Parts: sequence; structure tokens; C-alpha cells
Amino acid sequence: MKEVTAELLERFDVPGPRYTSYPTADRFVEAYGPVQYTQCIEQRREGLGVRAVPLSVYIHIPFCESLCYYCACNKIITKRYSKALSYLELLEREIELHANAFVTRQPVSQLHLGGGTPTFLKDQELTSLMKMLNRAFDFTQGCERSIEVDPRTVSAERLQFLRSLGFNRISFGVQDFNEGVQKAVHRIQSVQDVTGLVQASRELGFESINLDLIYGLPKQTPSSFERTLEQVIAIGPDRIALYAYAHLPARFKPQRRIHDSELPSASSKVFMLANAMRQLDEAGYVYIGMDHFAKSSDSLAISKRRGTLHRNFQGYTVQPDGDLIGLGVSAIGRVGASYSQNAKDLDSYSDLIEQGKFPIVRGLTLTRDDLLRRTIIMALMCQGILNFGDIEQNYLIDFKSYFSNELLELEQMQNDGLVKIDVNGIEVTSKGWFFVRATAMVFDKYLTLDENRARFSKII
Repeated sequence: MKEVTAELLERFDVPGPRYTSYPTADRFVEAYGPVQYTQCIEQRREGLGVRAVPLSVYIHIPFCESLCYYCACNKIITKRYSKALSYLELLEREIELHANAFVTRQPVSQLHLGGGTPTFLKDQELTSLMKMLNRAFDFTQGCERSIEVDPRTVSAERLQFLRSLGFNRISFGVQDFNEGVQKAVHRIQSVQDVTGLVQASRELGFESINLDLIYGLPKQTPSSFERTLEQVIAIGPDRIALYAYAHLPARFKPQRRIHDSELPSASSKVFMLANAMRQLDEAGYVYIGMDHFAKSSDSLAISKRRGTLHRNFQGYTVQPDGDLIGLGVSAIGRVGASYSQNAKDLDSYSDLIEQGKFPIVRGLTLTRDDLLRRTIIMALMCQGILNFGDIEQNYLIDFKSYFSNELLELEQMQNDGLVKIDVNGIEVTSKGWFFVRATAMVFDKYLTLDENRARFSKII
């Protein structure tokens, strides 16, 4: 931890992708649509042994009761719960489209409900949604079923209901406990309420409990955020996601309600991050990579130690790399060597569903070079080790020749102690894990050619 200096944090505080995929979603094209997606499903269906390869399923619930000013998610602010009923009908038809395309019930080993606010749905609506999924898919024993929860929308009794539906992992959006910060971002929730919900979740047998935090919010100070971290550590979640706030008001209208003058300076943000790393390290949390920390007993930490960590559109996961079905507005999926994304607005999504089509409006079929670079980037992001021989054997290339420019660029990172390079491969050092996105960016062909990086969040 002492080796992670403020100078390094400032030097690498540049915009860059989060690499939940490669190529990243900004590279998707509109030439990819329902026809191409259907062909990918057919290829999966006709492939040998695909029945034994479980899917992951992500469902986007876009509704929120109130607006959080920092939010950059795809959301619909409403108090009209009737909208959820019509949305569920569309989801049911989209699920049926998948069931018909796959022909046989596919096994699912990972389910995630995100948003928006999934708990915007009432108990009856969530029950209906789970029944739809159970009809279409075959959930494996031990399936990870996770849900994102706004603490303001649930009680201990509601958590018990979620547990009865089969959810075994839960994530609470906290962001900050300071009252002034909460007012500035229009999201008020008390330490006592969150503490009670986490305790109830633990008593109910949720296998993993996560709290989301954001540093760099308006009216935050290093001392106020240090206090928030102390309170979070006292609550004792299994995982902590620590995100940097990206202020992009030109892209995200809600952020225009945040005054630039109230944002902490760049140096304050760096101090908050460095101090948070120290606090979490001293509290026994293992740095998983990027923004994620976990107790050493958590499955993410165990998977990292064993070198079996993976990454998909939901972030780090212990699930094997595989296909992901995205359901709902704006949801992103992956089938075979392709990515796809649903329509981002509700009207376009609904129109395609009404036509009996997959609501996909953009995507990408990966080239051989894309697949090669994806393998490299995910190896660095997840295992922190890249073996030249393995890459050469699998892709029939000479690594040092193919990536000569990239290896030259990595030399400075090696001088900084972030990576080790020898004749066999590349290894991310313990210090380098805090800058692993920067290491991955070296192998991003599209980013190298792209002069407009400002659309990405800062990597620190």
C-alpha cells in the first residue's frame, strides 16, 4: 500500500474503459440486429455440448421513484407503478423469444437484476418475473441470484421475501453517509437503516452482501469520506465497490443539478482513494481489482487467489466465462463471438417486441484480432498473468512481433513497478493491481486509434 503514491495515482488518473467487455460497447454498430443475434443463438444451439454450458442472465429494471443527481444509469423516474406491469408483459415476451430460439430449456448459473431500481417492482411483480424465468430456463443447483437494492425501498420483511424467491446475493447502493453529501445528490438514507438491512440480510442467509460507495461527489471532503468508510467497515459487508464519480453533465442531464464548485478537487479525490485503500486494507479487505474489495473469506477473494477470476458485463465474477443473455431496455448480452444491446428507450424496445423481434438495435461480431486482444485484456484484468506461450499456441502468432509496440509502451510501467515482463510473459505486481485498467488499455487497439477518450470515466 505504501508503494501506491499520490504521484502515481495522479499520473494514471486518465479516462479509460472499465473492460466489462472487449471491444467496449461504444464500438457496437447498428448493422448488428435481431437477424444476426438469432443466427448466433442458432449456432450455439447447433454446437456440440452447448447444453452443458450454463448461461448468465441479466435483467434491467429501469424504474426509480426519485432522481439521484450523480446517476449515469439508463433509468425512468416515475411513481406510476402501472408502468411496471406493462414492462413485465414486454419482458415476458422477450423471454419467450429466447426460449423459442433455444428450443430446449438452457441451464442458468448466474442471474442478476439491475437498474434503475429492481425493488421498484412489488412483491407480486417480482414473483411473476421469477415464474417467467423458471418456465424458460433451468436454474442450476447453487445458481448465483443477485439483486441490486435501494435501501430506501426495502425493509427486513421485504428482504425475507427476496430470499424466499431464491435470491442469495444482494447489493445495497449507499454512495455516502454524510448528510450534506446526501442532500447534494438527492439521496437520503441513514447509517442505522443500512446497518439494520445488512444485519437482516446476514440473518436471512444471503451468501454475499455488497455496499456500493462513490468518491468525488459534491461536498465530499477527505475527512468526511474517511468517516463514511469507518461506518461502512463497522457494518462489515462481504464486498465493497468503490467507484469514482465521473462528472459528465453534457452526457447525463441529472448531473447538471450538481454544481461544479461543490465538487472536490482532483488532489482531494486522489487523497480519498489513497486513504480508502489504506482503510480497507487495514480492515482486512482484499483488493480484487479496479473498484472492488472483498473479505478474504468471500468467493471473489478466494477466486482471485486461485487464479480463476472472470469478468463480464456485471463486473468481476467467479462464474466461468460464457454466454450472457441481456433482457430489458439497454441490456447488453453476449452469445458466442458477438455482443448485442437492446434498445435504450422504452418505446423502441416495445415496438420491436410487438413485432415479434428481439429488441436489439446494435452489436458487434468480433474479429480474430478482437478475440485475441480480449483474451489478453481479460487475463490481465482477472488473473494478472499473461503467458506468451499460451497466446502463441492458441492464436498462432509470434507475441513479441505482433505486440512489439505494446511491449515498448509497457516498459515504462515496468520501470514504475506496475508489471514484470520476462521471456515467458507479463505479470501485474501487487502495486500494479491498482492501475490494472491502464495496463489493459495498452492492448486496446481501438483506444490507441481514438482521440476522443473523454466519454470514459477516469480510471482512478
